[in-house]
Amino acid sequence: MKDESVLLDEQLAVQELIARDTPLETTLAAIAGVVGRQLGDARIAIMVFDPVTRTLDMVAGERFSAAFRQAAQRVPIDAPAGTCGAAAATRRIAITEHIPTDPRWQGLQALARAEGLAACWSVPMISARSDLLGTFATYYPTPQAPSEGEKARVRRAAGLVALAIERHRDRQARFEVEQRFRSLFTQHPDAVFEFDLDGRFISCNASATRITGFSEAWLKGQPYDRFVAAEELPAIDAAFARVCQGETQQHIYHSTDAEGRAYTLEVTNLPIVVDERVVGVYGVGRDITQRRQQEQQLRLLARGIDASRNGVIMADASLPDMPLVFVNETFQNITGYARDEVVGRNCRFLQGPDTDPATVTRLRLAVAQRSEIQVTLRNYRKDGSAFWNHLYLGPVLDDEGHCTHIIGIQQDVSRVREYEDRLAHQASHDSLTGLPNRQQFVSRLTQHFRRTCREEGFLALLYIDLDDFKPVNDGLGHHIGDRLLEQVAHRLTALLAQGDIASRLGSDEFALLLTDVHCERDVLARAEAILSSLSRPFELEGHRLHISASIGIASSLDPPGHAAELLQYADLAMQEAKQQGRNTWQWYGDEVSILMSEHVEMRLELQEAIREEQFLLHYQPIVDAHSGAVRSVEALVRWKHPEKGMISPGLFIPLAEQTGQIIAIGRWVLQRACQDMARLHAEGGPALQVAVNISPLQFRRAGFLAQVEQVLETTGWPADRLELEVTEGVLMSGTDRAIEVLNALRQRGVQVAIDDFGSGFSSLRYLRQLPISKVKLDRSFIHDITHNGDNAAIVQGVITMAHHLGLKVVAEGIEVPEQQRDLMDRECDLLQGFLFSRPVPLDQLTQLPMHLAPPKA
Repeated sequence: MKDESVLLDEQLAVQELIARDTPLETTLAAIAGVVGRQLGDARIAIMVFDPVTRTLDMVAGERFSAAFRQAAQRVPIDAPAGTCGAAAATRRIAITEHIPTDPRWQGLQALARAEGLAACWSVPMISARSDLLGTFATYYPTPQAPSEGEKARVRRAAGLVALAIERHRDRQARFEVEQRFRSLFTQHPDAVFEFDLDGRFISCNASATRITGFSEAWLKGQPYDRFVAAEELPAIDAAFARVCQGETQQHIYHSTDAEGRAYTLEVTNLPIVVDERVVGVYGVGRDITQRRQQEQQLRLLARGIDASRNGVIMADASLPDMPLVFVNETFQNITGYARDEVVGRNCRFLQGPDTDPATVTRLRLAVAQRSEIQVTLRNYRKDGSAFWNHLYLGPVLDDEGHCTHIIGIQQDVSRVREYEDRLAHQASHDSLTGLPNRQQFVSRLTQHFRRTCREEGFLALLYIDLDDFKPVNDGLGHHIGDRLLEQVAHRLTALLAQGDIASRLGSDEFALLLTDVHCERDVLARAEAILSSLSRPFELEGHRLHISASIGIASSLDPPGHAAELLQYADLAMQEAKQQGRNTWQWYGDEVSILMSEHVEMRLELQEAIREEQFLLHYQPIVDAHSGAVRSVEALVRWKHPEKGMISPGLFIPLAEQTGQIIAIGRWVLQRACQDMARLHAEGGPALQVAVNISPLQFRRAGFLAQVEQVLETTGWPADRLELEVTEGVLMSGTDRAIEVLNALRQRGVQVAIDDFGSGFSSLRYLRQLPISKVKLDRSFIHDITHNGDNAAIVQGVITMAHHLGLKVVAEGIEVPEQQRDLMDRECDLLQGFLFSRPVPLDQLTQLPMHLAPPKA
């Protein structure tokens, strides 16, 4: 009885240890001692399972050596070792009656023998949730097996240990939850309150005392309604009542802190539920005082920005392309873009073809450097219309000085800019004709004059005075006189080359500054073109008016001391032209008097030659480079003067081009060439293709296409048998217009060739765009091709390039067989020159054989 009483006392003592939450190690050691005393010579080992490593560790036991305790750590259960490993792995009691013979102890027998252990009984410890907690083992010094009573005793001991371990783990879990909750409660940046069901404070965190200014001790027991404004109390009371019924509520209320400062809380109230019963209320309050103030400021700012008469934009500087994140209403009105069309895009979409690249570069540099900048640049609305935008850009910096955004303020200054431009234009231009006035002309003349003197260039000034303008003005009225001056200005402007300047000096006096001329002949050609243009009748409101002009010419070669003298010289020369009979020009000084007289004489004779048809056509065959077969002929104009005989084309063609007479001559050549070829074919001759040279003036005239169509129609000559030869300069000056004309010719079947190819300064990149079929090599490359390596390389390059573009190549100026053989070797397609035939009249052309092989070497 005494033993049972002692046993009972010991068990009660262990249970009291478990109930008092005594440290687990103490409790397990007490259990091991009690069981060990009950079993006599048995040694007790308690092993705890680690689910992470899936191993067993001895945590309690009596009378074991340090070596054995060390070996009893990290015992795996997946490859069970010893009796305890087997019990844990199988979750069943494991019995080892004789350790030296049990294979589960293989490798551990020496350890057991040294420890004096011969038998082991181990029971797995399983939790109420069926989780493995560890094993409870008894070791014996002699081999033996347990009785049923001993098994029951060991199982009871294992259950008691399991209870202690579970109680310990539950206590740890509760403690961790409490600590987590306490950390959330105390460390939460928002105010956290706990209320009872009557709405009184029970506890609060540090944030609550900071926001309210009251200590937790003072707040405890205080009702919440003490901190709520009277007008808000009914709504908050109703919300609190719903929380007490189990609903979560959110609301905003305003209050004042201990110092009387106003604050605003965004509160969430949650019910505290225990055993499905609401026992209290939690409150989480976020101080939104500053946010509300900022929101109010932002609303006011947004209203102000939207009401602004300036466009306002904001771009995100933290993103690579700096997309827009805000635009105001005025921006939308100015640009025509809606907000959702531009947000997310870089504002470069406002730029267009006439936006100044230099200004854009300045803007990008300022943005990259995060600096302020103000510019005025040309931008474009959504509908494509342009406007002048005065733009300010500046960085927006955060508290650390980093640029987070770029803000832009824009003003549509189109009307101001147009007004300023109009004022500037009116101050510097003639209000009637729109030409620069005298003051502006003198200013620009001075600039060019200084540059010409500095660069030793050439400059010419034409002073133009209308003949007999006063009778027109007086007789028909100033209205008609003004219209006449406008038309004169229009015709003069049409004759300007790039860089030239026209001006109305006053009344009926005009001036032209020629900056793109190189010699006296160029200047005289321009003067003749002006006289020719002004000699055409003017149709003005039912009146057909004929006028002429007197032109005075002065150049930088005269030479003047300053720009104003150049204008004076030209004025004096104009007055001399008036005295010579008008409708003429006069050069200041005597340097070009001989040239002028010859020029005037030939100009008059050319006019007579055109009227009396003193021109002839000669034809030169163009042959196949390999066979010598005649493939086409070129029509070449000749002038047979009734007294001077044949005049070289090198003399009269340049003059005709300068004076504009080449247009009439070219029209006659085109008509006669097609007539001759049609007659030749009608009389049984071959239908040869005929090539006709077209002057630049003729090609650029508005009626040129109609003229070609009329010639083909009246002569009946097929369009595909007509080839027009034009120079590089014609095609490269005004390329788009030239391509348009060439395409129209191609559609009509007319062929086009580039004459004198390689002699100009054109860009080869345009060649592939031109609808042409042939290029003619300039004779300057041919005459020494057999001994000039540079020319030979150029010729080879042109042939190769042309063939790649699908074009045929004609070489002009073939005079000796060596040139023919060289060009044949280079795979040139067609040849033309004295080696085969000189240009001959039509009757001699019919006598030529259709194969013109050169004489044998």
